[in-house]
Amino acid sequence: MQLNIPTLLTLFRVVLIPFFVVAFYLPFPWAPFLCAFIFCFAAVTDWFDGFLARRWNQSTRFGAFLDPVADKVMVAIALVLVAEHYHSWWVTLPAATMIAREIIISALREWMAEIGKRSSVAVSWIGKVKTTAQMLALIGMLWRPNLWVEYAGISLFFIAALLTFWSMFQYLSAARGDLLEP
Repeated sequence: MQLNIPTLLTLFRVVLIPFFVVAFYLPFPWAPFLCAFIFCFAAVTDWFDGFLARRWNQSTRFGAFLDPVADKVMVAIALVLVAEHYHSWWVTLPAATMIAREIIISALREWMAEIGKRSSVAVSWIGKVKTTAQMLALIGMLWRPNLWVEYAGISLFFIAALLTFWSMFQYLSAARGDLLEP
């Protein structure tokens, strides 16, 4: 395994996960800010490690494997924590849908790669918009400094949920021929 700066950033993101969870449960008034800050910092390092890997031509197999895993684990945990905080079906249902979509699309991509058609389910612009809305929503819902930020976060959360369905159906539609082939 070759360690480089992009891979170290990804590993750092994995190390941040328990600190992120602990920050969520801290009994201090500044804990929501710390929790949101750690999540935001992880999101920035996710973008930055990919940028550096491409820019410096330092992509590795390990980094290509670990990067999406670190991202999906951090987001799934954030969704669980937000669902726990709001303790309501109208947050839990979209959160569960977003987690389920990630599992479905990850499995679909793996299967399509096995049959040599990974490019059929490459990341689309809708997936990127969904991810941006989801990250901003989670930051607002984790931080909650005032009602406006919280309402903006919740609004973006529902937009992300709609985009989750849209992108999932787009990916499944792209693979439909291979999925339904006898």
